[in-house]
Amino acid sequence: MRIIPAIDIIDGKCVRLTKGNYDTKKVYDENPLKVAKAFEDNGIQYLHLVDLDGAKSKHVVNYKTLELIASKTSLKVDFGGGLRSDNDLRIAFECGAIQITGGSIAANNPELFLTWLAKYGSEKIILGADCNNRKISTDGWLESSELDVIDFIKDYEQKGVIQVICTDIAKDGMLQGASYELYVEIIANTKINLIASGGVSSIKDLDQLKNIGCKGAIVGKAIYEGKITLKELQQLC
Repeated sequence: MRIIPAIDIIDGKCVRLTKGNYDTKKVYDENPLKVAKAFEDNGIQYLHLVDLDGAKSKHVVNYKTLELIASKTSLKVDFGGGLRSDNDLRIAFECGAIQITGGSIAANNPELFLTWLAKYGSEKIILGADCNNRKISTDGWLESSELDVIDFIKDYEQKGVIQVICTDIAKDGMLQGASYELYVEIIANTKINLIASGGVSSIKDLDQLKNIGCKGAIVGKAIYEGKITLKELQQLC
């Protein structure tokens, strides 16, 4: 299973939110590059970089942070947040993203998302399926929809998506364990490569996600709060 630390960016700083609520913002480091280098120094190969300003503004904002991390480390960066246009996508790839994650765009403008999938391929385009009470949420989790998360993923699997990052918003930032039942259901109903996100609080959580069949796990707050050490992640990697 791929271990993927997360860096969320607001105003160029490394932050974490709780349940996606911007009012709960906590700044962990004002230098995201330093954080990324610490990951790299401990044998980590992948990074999930989220432009929270971009998600809220509906266009990419913190692309300079992406460019800095991609140019100064060897981390394979998947980038999300604010990707709403062909120009946003161009910026993300030109600034060094290896992959992008599209969630709001896939829910609100599926035609455009599918053109990205056709142009760049399923290895570079990850579907973001962020949900609350099983319903897809968009725009930095500020908007909700009536789209069921399982139906959403199954529909895009039929259209060529092979990778999904699924975040259960109720678990995000809570450090109380991941949404195992939901992930088991997704794995049982699809052949998608599932990357779990939200709620990871310990190495035990990562072991359990691997055991149920997740292909990747995103780890954020647990690292910043010292619940999981970089040395522990190094051993897993």
